[in-house]
Amino acid sequence: MTDEFSEAGERRRIARWVADEVLPHEAKVRGWLRRARVSSEDIDEIIQEAYSRLSMLERVDHIDSGYSYFFSITRNLLTRRLKRQRIVPFEAIAEIDAFVDDKPSPERQVAGKIAYARILDMIELLPERCRQVMRLRKIEGWTQRAIAEHLGVTEKAIEKQIWTGVRMIREAWSRGEQDAENRLDYSERRGGEQ
Repeated sequence: MTDEFSEAGERRRIARWVADEVLPHEAKVRGWLRRARVSSEDIDEIIQEAYSRLSMLERVDHIDSGYSYFFSITRNLLTRRLKRQRIVPFEAIAEIDAFVDDKPSPERQVAGKIAYARILDMIELLPERCRQVMRLRKIEGWTQRAIAEHLGVTEKAIEKQIWTGVRMIREAWSRGEQDAENRLDYSERRGGEQ
């Protein structure tokens, strides 16, 4: 009896997840299918089949993005349907190939976090006043006017500090990139000598 209740509870949880994470994106996916020149009857069938596939899932906690998952199912169903056709419109294949998921890849997410940490470290190395202004403007999102009023200086002075800070960070970034490239070149040369 407990298994039935837990299974029913899991089915309800999946249904809620579909309602919250997938259903709001159905119009977007339907629009993409229309742009891929799929007939309205075929769109309905593909969407229905995608929901049917979702209903067969035993769990959804492994899915990061309901939209991306739903879109992937839909795209795969369309691809299968096109492969079964004898004549496939070139535009439909081009549209499928041109799709780019708007969610950054895990690699890009990690690279972004590393770059952000590097910039925060570089800000910490700036002169005191410049560091304070850069933190308020670039991290806290204050306006130049608000910073000027807070510090009791002119907006022109804040603008100059921001310009100086950005220039120093850009130079430090370039030096870091060059150092990394030099280390990579050295490492590759050393690898070739062995």
